[in-house]
Amino acid sequence: MMQKQQLEVETLEIDRALEELKKAGSDDAVYKNAGSVLIKAKKDDLIKELEEKKELSSTRLMVLGKQEARVKENLKEVENKINEMIRGMQSGSSGSSAGSAGPKPRAE
Repeated sequence: MMQKQQLEVETLEIDRALEELKKAGSDDAVYKNAGSVLIKAKKDDLIKELEEKKELSSTRLMVLGKQEARVKENLKEVENKINEMIRGMQSGSSGSSAGSAGPKPRAE
């Protein structure tokens, strides 16, 4: 979940950067971040690099979404199995305690 949020934020930042780059004139100086240093770069190269990075982020988001759905599905299956086991134990114990005076547990 945390990775997914980070990727969504990264995608938004890339969108903003692309928007600003497209506003810049062809003769305007543009720079890219390389660690703690800014390096002068060509506008077209930066646009291409950011679009590739955005595509990669989108793909990773899609993969994480599918993984999340699979995990939720598996969790639901395990939850159902546990509930079945609990119901089985409750119904099994109520049949063997037919002579007891206590109330029978009921499944909810």
